[in-house]
Amino acid sequence: MKRHHQLILFGIVILIIGGFRSKEPLTPYPFPKLFLFPTMPFNPDNTVSKEGAILGRYLFYDTILSANFDMSCASCHKQEYAFSDAPNQFSKGNLNYITKRNTLPLFNLAWYPSYFWDGRAATIEDQVFHPVSDSTELNLDWETAAKRIQNSEFYRPQFELVFGKTKIDSVIISKAIGQFLRTLLSYQSKFDMALIGKDTLTEQEHYGFGLLSDQTKGNCLHCHPTDGAVLGTTTRFSNNGIDMYWKPEFFIDKGLGGITNKTTDIGKFKIPSLRNVALTAPYMHDGRFQTLEEVIKFYSEGVNLSANIDPKMTHAHNGGMCLSETDQQAIIAFLYTLTDSVFITNPEFGNPFK
Repeated sequence: MKRHHQLILFGIVILIIGGFRSKEPLTPYPFPKLFLFPTMPFNPDNTVSKEGAILGRYLFYDTILSANFDMSCASCHKQEYAFSDAPNQFSKGNLNYITKRNTLPLFNLAWYPSYFWDGRAATIEDQVFHPVSDSTELNLDWETAAKRIQNSEFYRPQFELVFGKTKIDSVIISKAIGQFLRTLLSYQSKFDMALIGKDTLTEQEHYGFGLLSDQTKGNCLHCHPTDGAVLGTTTRFSNNGIDMYWKPEFFIDKGLGGITNKTTDIGKFKIPSLRNVALTAPYMHDGRFQTLEEVIKFYSEGVNLSANIDPKMTHAHNGGMCLSETDQQAIIAFLYTLTDSVFITNPEFGNPFK
């Protein structure tokens, strides 16, 4: 069956089951109550509804937004890998072009003040604009994208239901996808269950957690908080010493500095969350480390003093934290407790075309 006919059939089914209910108020999305998370920021210009999230989910998985109808957002953001493109170091886009940075996972996005490794997008909705039109990714101009959606017998009535009688353009397409992205919440890992008394960490896992917070050992929580606020990241930017460049102008990839044009920001990149980190290899903005063992080994004995290095990298003058093999394995054991198997198998986030 062709995709066009599939979409019409999906539309009929959704109308029957009430997923999109005409002439009724939109249903506020039932966000769960989260333990130890900061208050979730909301975009007042794009309130998430259940119907809007369903619409965004279809668009996220639909190849209609790619130049050759052969890729979707989900092509490089796979649910089973916490919506990263693991195990690929770089993603393959339109005409087999390769991206220049490792693809970040997608979850708990509402808390981030900016997006991408270099922070070039200010909102989730703004983030959506980039991959669609990027020549190395989906490579579709937004005017054509809007026409495709407008001409779709499936999408046109659903956009009218969610957004009213308004012209379908890049803004409301990005809002629809943005609503779905805001629902991608990861909060049910083993560690989360241990915090509320529904699971228990092993002795090794508990020891590894202690090492992360010990400033004389792992000292990870300055950038990757997992205790008082469990996001697993400060959501800020940092130079963690992966390259030895004594002057900012020596950095090949300027990171945040390439966006802000501030010398003091050169070489800084987004601090990713430790949540689901065991699923999202390879690591760092350039995917240089293939395993968690390599990452921990780097922080233990491979950190470089360089221009703009984060002052929280207090062991940089020693080349790293100098952790024992036992300590390294304990930290890795704890990191595995941050895997959210519920999140990566939740059918509400999966491919609706299946």
